[in-house]
Amino acid sequence: MTAAKYRVASPKIGPAVVVGTLLLWVGLFTLPWWSGFATIRLVTEFLCILTLAQMWNLLAGYGGLLSMGQQAFVGIGAYSLVVFGLFLGVSVFWIVPIAGLVALILAVPTGLVAFRLRGAYFAIGTWVLAEVYRLVIMNLPQMRGGSGLSIAPILSRYPISDRFSWTFWIALALCTVSVLGTYALLRSRWGLALTAVRDSEIASESLGVSVPSIKWAVYLIAAGVTAMAGALLFTTKLRVSPDAAFSMEWTILMVFAVMIGGIGTLEGPIIGALLYFVLRETLSGWGTYYWILLGLLTIVVILWAPKGLWGLMTQRWPVQGFPVRRIVEKNPQSR
Repeated sequence: MTAAKYRVASPKIGPAVVVGTLLLWVGLFTLPWWSGFATIRLVTEFLCILTLAQMWNLLAGYGGLLSMGQQAFVGIGAYSLVVFGLFLGVSVFWIVPIAGLVALILAVPTGLVAFRLRGAYFAIGTWVLAEVYRLVIMNLPQMRGGSGLSIAPILSRYPISDRFSWTFWIALALCTVSVLGTYALLRSRWGLALTAVRDSEIASESLGVSVPSIKWAVYLIAAGVTAMAGALLFTTKLRVSPDAAFSMEWTILMVFAVMIGGIGTLEGPIIGALLYFVLRETLSGWGTYYWILLGLLTIVVILWAPKGLWGLMTQRWPVQGFPVRRIVEKNPQSR
């Protein structure tokens, strides 16, 4: 019996990338022991934003679910700090996984509504649902309306060095899981089914793929991880308000990082998040013009480099970071 003439190959991560990633991770892990609080806080925020971008990329870049309401789950994570920390006295570091569980529960009714919509209607619908969450929280008397609540009491239980260090380490762990977990998912059969659903739902169904199951799985994963990142972000801000927690700015940051870096790649959000922080730290004093610049930069990249900055790099140089594509090649065992 002869072997098949062609086979599907999946490239693996190169040894240089593995070694470089490990060295970078070890360097980051030791950051609280040799750096100041300002640097730790900035890197923690970067890790959280990168996690948010990876989850939006999983939804839109690989799942074809163009959600513009992911700020709903950031807000759920933020207000988990209020409910479980201020009202119930739970340790702030235990609230992070609890926030993910709460988001999973609330994502079910949210998804039941959102998945009745398609295309642009889905994008608008998710944004409207996020606004519903914001208005509900704003009108609860326990949440002090639009003025919000200070979460400093639940953070003051810990020495400032311990709080900054543990918040950073949890953010590092969450970001690591979001990147490597997404990589593992995309290299599995579920990942192949996910990209098939993105490209054509009809063709996927004809091949036996359960389209609703794939969409639900990705939506719930993104909701839970986004809420955990949102909870971590607001531990660095000390105050939670509806307008800040459910701000459209969170989704804008996700879209910016993914579109600039390269949608549908794991490397793209990393590059986009880095570029966002460089621009923010150097140009944030420009006020409104800073946001105009970000918008113009996004438009230019979409028009002239639809695959993002990572796409431009791979076109010029034979580089690869986290390869997830399948390649059809000739089987050397075939006759």
